[in-house]
Amino acid sequence: MAFLKQFFRSTTWPVLTREFARTELLAGLTVALVMVPQAVAYASLAGMPLVTGLYTCLIPALLALLFGSANRLSVGPAALTSVLIAASLNGLAEAGTPEWVALAVWLSLMSGAIQLALGLGGYGWLLNLISAPVLMGFTQAAALLIMASQVPALLGVKTWQWDVALWGNWLQGWPALFGLASLALLLLLRRFAPRWPGIMLVVGLASWLGYVSDYSQHGSVVGLLPSDLPALYWPEWPGLHALNQLWVPAMVIALVSFLETASSARIECQRDGKRWNDNLELIGQGLAKMASGLCGSFATSTSFSRSALMLYAGARSGWATLFSIGCVLVSLLFLMPALQFVPRAVLSAAVIVAVLNLFQPKHFRALWQVSRAEAITAGLTFVITLINAPAIYWGVLAGVLMTLAHFLYQRLHPRIIEIGLHADGSLRDRHLWKLPPLAPNLYALRMDAELDFAAASSLERAVVEYVSLHPQTQHVCLFAIPINRIDATGVEMVSKLEAMLRERGISLHISGMKLPVETVLRRAGCLQVRSGLYMYRTDAEAIAQLRQLETLPADMGWCI
Repeated sequence: MAFLKQFFRSTTWPVLTREFARTELLAGLTVALVMVPQAVAYASLAGMPLVTGLYTCLIPALLALLFGSANRLSVGPAALTSVLIAASLNGLAEAGTPEWVALAVWLSLMSGAIQLALGLGGYGWLLNLISAPVLMGFTQAAALLIMASQVPALLGVKTWQWDVALWGNWLQGWPALFGLASLALLLLLRRFAPRWPGIMLVVGLASWLGYVSDYSQHGSVVGLLPSDLPALYWPEWPGLHALNQLWVPAMVIALVSFLETASSARIECQRDGKRWNDNLELIGQGLAKMASGLCGSFATSTSFSRSALMLYAGARSGWATLFSIGCVLVSLLFLMPALQFVPRAVLSAAVIVAVLNLFQPKHFRALWQVSRAEAITAGLTFVITLINAPAIYWGVLAGVLMTLAHFLYQRLHPRIIEIGLHADGSLRDRHLWKLPPLAPNLYALRMDAELDFAAASSLERAVVEYVSLHPQTQHVCLFAIPINRIDATGVEMVSKLEAMLRERGISLHISGMKLPVETVLRRAGCLQVRSGLYMYRTDAEAIAQLRQLETLPADMGWCI
């Protein structure tokens, strides 16, 4: 029973009272007012039938709610996931056709299966492969591409052309009038009335104006959407060739969409003072994607903006999310006729405003102040994503490879410094702070890394080079507190280093070695009691003994 409870978190929800139910219902309704028009707009962005956007907000969202660790996430369509779907299927089928829908369903099933397998296997830590700079660079580029892709629909043209003579005709058309007016109104509402459901108000107004002005005679409208519940859908087998082309996009969608979920879930759990379970969330998100595919829809994700709105509206439990799902269901069954007169240009304006917050160039400047290497990684991810459009998922993969390369470079080049005693009592880089040696004829060093195959040769090289350049060296002291792990390569290096120093008559001092490292070395036969080997438990003890090096007896072989 305890095992099942960790999956079904609804058993821990508070009991509904009249006042509490009112608060949760209002929060859910607030999010639903934004979710309904966004779902339709994001379905268009993914190249899917518009009603499938609403399907993602029902059973998939319910499964994510029941199985996830965070219960106030707004699961459904999201901008990044939608544009990834459209980019992944571009060239494989024509948007909106049954072939496109079938491939989108397979993409949803595959990405969901990947997340489900990672969650069940406890491999949530693999998501750390996408670092924050990589996600930032990709998000910035994707936001630009999304906004650019919506410009033709915003102006009511099929394709963008750089012929300036045509721009005047476009701007005078009905689609441009509705699209640009909606864009301006949405921006004004976001600036001066952020608590209002701006997108629903603008869409409702546009629908009324589209009806009274007979807009359908001048531009494309949403049209009457089906008011039926989603039915079980199983796509036709696309063939191994097409399926193999979907694996890489499916993996990218699984990683990127879950990072969107993680950012929202962490905020919620930190706010409540509870632990976020990445593996449970992977299971919930994976089931949501697979359910979305079986409903004939596309891959879901967590909307950061809608999840933040949920918390801002006062939601305190999963009841608010459940009410939000219920409101979407009511909209699907009864309110679809109200959307049929909405100009598609208005949906494009809604998409542009929704992703406008994703484009924040100032983040590059802030990252440059923190780490230039990571800022370069983010910048290259940004450029590669733009260059490879519409196959933008290659930007994420390139960013991951650059992050791993940088990580490997750092592991292969650990920080090794010669240390001295600072006036404040701390041990610091002797050359950087211009400190005197701890003792005459002593090489005191510290390596800030694990003693494994990646760093062992660097430590050995540092000692050998110093001893070769300073033949008067009589003592070497390794301050080993930062070393918390050792592998077979590290053991072999320590053994060789001991032998080399012993042959040259140089004493080896080791300070602060952690027990797990020391235990491994002892099992390997290293650190045996002998003349010329000194062990200290603390740095203070080591410093006190090192300052008396000239008075140490020649036969002193072990100190604990």
